[in-house]
Amino acid sequence: MKLPRDLNGDELVHLLHRYGYRVDHQTGSHQRLSAIINGKKHDITIPRHKPLRVGTLHGILKDVADHQKRDLEIVLKELFG
Repeated sequence: MKLPRDLNGDELVHLLHRYGYRVDHQTGSHQRLSAIINGKKHDITIPRHKPLRVGTLHGILKDVADHQKRDLEIVLKELFG
């Protein structure tokens, strides 16, 4: 599945709420999200850029998928499918 080309950081933060991520704090134009998944705390940083670069978006989603021990394609289908 192709990544969206017009997604901004705030929209991604909203989508990641499905996986239990919540905004921990914000510094400048970056938000730090945290979630407890599989008994472990996971932190990710989301830039509030409009739109997010495809490589940045891919890296963030790959990190989420790896931490959840899920395939990236499944995560993409759940978020954007």
